[in-house]
Amino acid sequence: MLAIAAATIALALASAGSAMAIADSSSTATVSKVTAARSPYGTILYDGRGFALYAFSKDVPGHSACAGACAKRWPPYIVTGKLVGGPGVGARRLGTIRRSDGSRQATFAGRPLYYYVGDRKPRQILCQNVSEFGGLWLVIRANGTVVR
Repeated sequence: MLAIAAATIALALASAGSAMAIADSSSTATVSKVTAARSPYGTILYDGRGFALYAFSKDVPGHSACAGACAKRWPPYIVTGKLVGGPGVGARRLGTIRRSDGSRQATFAGRPLYYYVGDRKPRQILCQNVSEFGGLWLVIRANGTVVR
């Protein structure tokens, strides 16, 4: 009898803990950020951690032309929650597109945003104006134009 009561209490506590975990995860939204900061190329876009964001000249507004091997070398900036702009970044220029796998990729002024896999630390820009995968990879100014 005591074993049944202990098992019932343990089950009730486990259920309560699961319910609290679900409530906590739904109440804490993930926020992705686009910021603007100075660089050798002028004021350009970075993510909230300070990593440079790039545009691909082969993209058309609202669609990414980078998948497969391209996306491994130039990972898209995937958004899992709310997308916000930091100081100097016009929120109305921010957006997202759906990738073929269903994930949401951040955009700025209609341009899908990417990282370069070789940039390993904040503010590092190792692949500006480089031709790969049929187009140029360019950092983006806070006004939405690319740096050539």
